[in-house]
Amino acid sequence: MKRIMILALMVVFAFTACKTSKKQPEVKYVPPTEAQPKVFTVPETTETKPAATAITPAVEKPVSMRKEQVTFTDAADKSGNESNSYFVILGSFSQLDNAKNFRETTLNEGFTPIILHSETGYYRVCVNSYKSEGEARGRVKEIRDAFPKYADLWLLIKQ
Repeated sequence: MKRIMILALMVVFAFTACKTSKKQPEVKYVPPTEAQPKVFTVPETTETKPAATAITPAVEKPVSMRKEQVTFTDAADKSGNESNSYFVILGSFSQLDNAKNFRETTLNEGFTPIILHSETGYYRVCVNSYKSEGEARGRVKEIRDAFPKYADLWLLIKQ
């Protein structure tokens, strides 16, 4: 009997606890009775500017950067890029096979990609590596301009 009473109370509380107390406004909207014509005026300017000077510079998307320890998956890639600290990353994959497939795709587009294995376990597809940050940022801008589909590329800084 106690179980039935408790269950009944729970059902009553469940249905009464979620009621909203918000009421609709009682004042109804009354449209204006007279249709007045709308008059718009454009202020005159005394100074004219040539249209050529109104060009605004394009806002550049910031470059994402991340510091990680990486190892090279190929010994040939290690010898040519070991001294560099900045790597331009186009793709990141949890499976090596996926990284290799993406590497083939980027090879067909004219890049010379290498695959890095990061400390986080991901395989990073790198298209260029540099010793200075300025050179790496310049390459990121070039790739973004030439390949809009790779606008989300980023820089990896080797620790």
